[in-house]
Amino acid sequence: MFVGEYQHTVDPKGRLIIPQKFREGLGEKFIATKGLDNCLFVYPMEAWQQIEQKFKTIPSTSKDARAFARLFFSGATECELDKQGRILLPANLREHAALEKDAVVLGVSTKVEIWSRENWNKYSSEAEPTYEEIAEKIVEFDLGI
Repeated sequence: MFVGEYQHTVDPKGRLIIPQKFREGLGEKFIATKGLDNCLFVYPMEAWQQIEQKFKTIPSTSKDARAFARLFFSGATECELDKQGRILLPANLREHAALEKDAVVLGVSTKVEIWSRENWNKYSSEAEPTYEEIAEKIVEFDLGI
């Protein structure tokens, strides 16, 4: 399980340090792809393979499913940590998440999210005042909170 919020920077070559606490859970190789809300999603291989299997069950006749799959999978890249615990983020993923320098790396249960600090600050400041409302709307998922 991934939890926590970490502040890091993207270097001029597009490399980002992955927090030590996330490295073991992600494994030697993992997948980064375009996420929702202008961030990146990072999945351990096992979780990525489960997502792939679920997508195989969606009928290709669904226009929305085709569109989402194209963007989700075409934006994906396999990542490996270098000796300093960094990953190289391709330009298309940095552009999607507006990652230029300051980044926030979040643990979000089964995945890691990478945000530009500016986008994360904006998103969290807008979402935080409605935190309790959001909780009420998702009560049907029986999360036990």
